[in-house]
Amino acid sequence: MSITPYELSIPAFQRGFAVLSKLLDKAEAFAEEKKIKPEILVNARLAPDMLSLAGQIQRMSDTAKGAASRLTGTDAPSFPDDETTLADLRTRIEKTTAYLASVPEAAFEGAAERTVVLKTRGGELSSSGKEYLLTFVLPNFYFHLTTAYAILRHNGVAVGKLDFLGRT
Repeated sequence: MSITPYELSIPAFQRGFAVLSKLLDKAEAFAEEKKIKPEILVNARLAPDMLSLAGQIQRMSDTAKGAASRLTGTDAPSFPDDETTLADLRTRIEKTTAYLASVPEAAFEGAAERTVVLKTRGGELSSSGKEYLLTFVLPNFYFHLTTAYAILRHNGVAVGKLDFLGRT
């Protein structure tokens, strides 16, 4: 069985954002039921030195957009990290998934072998598209999705494993 970089990335990102949207539905219902401001959840974090829920979603968005861009050699839209409400986060998810849907599968031709250069605080990292996707993009995307889930769970939102797996 052969799996293409497109199949490993775009559908996985779209599914992750669909799961995230359902988690936000539950967060919104929780805030309403408990009579708390939803912004408390938007700004919640697992530890003082970790990103907030908003930051986790922003990094998911940037990871997905950056991967599509780098793997296809095209430009991705840039979004400011200014989301302060659940509605803002939903808009970010919608804009990200719209961009992902606009990237044609054919643009991924040769992506596994394409050299990807990632600029980091520690310098530039260079790898094949396949290595970039498997060892950086997917782990990073799921780290931030998992952390967003954990922030909501830690704050009392009734989410479980089946929610994370998109089975509810």
